[in-house]
Amino acid sequence: MKIYKYGDNVDTDVIIPARYLNAPDEKSLASHCMEDIDADFATTVEPGDIVVGGSNFGCGSSREHAPLAIKACGVKCVIAKSFARIFYRNAINIGFPIMECPEAVDGISPGDSVTVDFATGVIENQTTGQTFQAAPFPEFVNGIIEHGGLLHSLKARGFAK
Repeated sequence: MKIYKYGDNVDTDVIIPARYLNAPDEKSLASHCMEDIDADFATTVEPGDIVVGGSNFGCGSSREHAPLAIKACGVKCVIAKSFARIFYRNAINIGFPIMECPEAVDGISPGDSVTVDFATGVIENQTTGQTFQAAPFPEFVNGIIEHGGLLHSLKARGFAK
């Protein structure tokens, strides 16, 4: 598990550049994820890796492609000081967990080993022994994430076909 750490105001155009928005599928989006800020990200990221960001992560346009590209890379979650509202909601809608915890961002460095308990909101830096408390998701949001997104959650509850 690797940590990818970025600063403040990582916008959706950096997460997935607009020139790739017509990509035919999630895998194609993933192959270009973060390339304008971290040229090696898409070729080195592995399932279970964690992205750590500063304030206002996911600002910019309202495209759902940004959290989708990160999720399609296999990233376990994004931990940031704060998220742009539309990015936050888009992430939940596609079933991608994100955690807001400024203290954790300050206490996590690339190379650290980190665990996240989404049910309790506990983020543990196993390298330093520090534990951080993020607000856990409400039960209904956990249900959306566990089902892989809002539409899948609604189908599982019999509200959509």
